[in-house]
Amino acid sequence: MKNIPRISMVLAATVMVLVFFFPIWRITLIAPQYPTGITMYIWINQITGETTGTLQNINILNHYVGMQMIVPDSIPELQYFKFIIGAVMLLGLFAAIMNKKWIYLAWMILVIVLGILAVYDFYLWEYDYGHNLSPTAPIKVPGMAYQPPLFGKKLLLNFEAYSYPFWGSLFIGISIIFAFFAFWFKRPKDVQYEK
Repeated sequence: MKNIPRISMVLAATVMVLVFFFPIWRITLIAPQYPTGITMYIWINQITGETTGTLQNINILNHYVGMQMIVPDSIPELQYFKFIIGAVMLLGLFAAIMNKKWIYLAWMILVIVLGILAVYDFYLWEYDYGHNLSPTAPIKVPGMAYQPPLFGKKLLLNFEAYSYPFWGSLFIGISIIFAFFAFWFKRPKDVQYEK
């Protein structure tokens, strides 16, 4: 029982490695001309699709309604988010070495706050992406915006847009749960012994 907090914290930190190998978000567009859907995956350092032509197809559709092109290399978050995840992992391992109840709690709160900030940043990106339309767009619908849903389903002209967290987000959630176990099982008497 004494080693459970430290082991849990090591697991919390190392599970984050999986975020580098799985997307954190998925957006799917379904329309009569795309009955099987077009799916875009958002990772911590890239944006991909189910096929090599997915982003190209989405950018062609965006052009018609005046939306910006999706150019992953021009999105700053995709350049530095991987370093934030790496730093969080190192802090988690440091927390396991220190083996203090308050450090486990602080790490868990840090990950939750960073997650909330990341989702808010994603919302702002979606808002700009769907509202900042080109005045020279071939198709103009007065009063229409094309912001994808942050979470759930939304109808955009003849497209049904679905937006949900994906495997990477699940692993972040699991990491938070392991950190909570580390905090929960770290007994106050253990802290007294360490003084």
